Amino acid sequence: MARLTHPNRTHRTYRAPAGPRRASDRATLGIVGAICGIVGLVALPIVFGPVAILCGWLAMNGRGFGRQPIPVIIALTLGIIVTVLAIIMLAGSRPGGLFI
Repeated sequence: MARLTHPNRTHRTYRAPAGPRRASDRATLGIVGAICGIVGLVALPIVFGPVAILCGWLAMNGRGFGRQPIPVIIALTLGIIVTVLAIIMLAGSRPGGLFI
């Protein structure tokens, strides 16, 4: 049976260098983080809160807020608020309450 491909053919895939993120990637991460923070206010706050914080931090790239700071600030702020509220709700759901 004949081969359908040439035996010496190699398939090379291009990988972008792992350098710093582009501005469009950071803006997208900021928007995704803001959406996760808003969704975390309504459903699954213990999941969406840390995801919003992580996306906001990655969008900041550890060096500042960049060109579009509003989604990044919203993502970080809502992520922190949602995570703290989720921890309070989990602690308050014990039979003894928060302070026992």
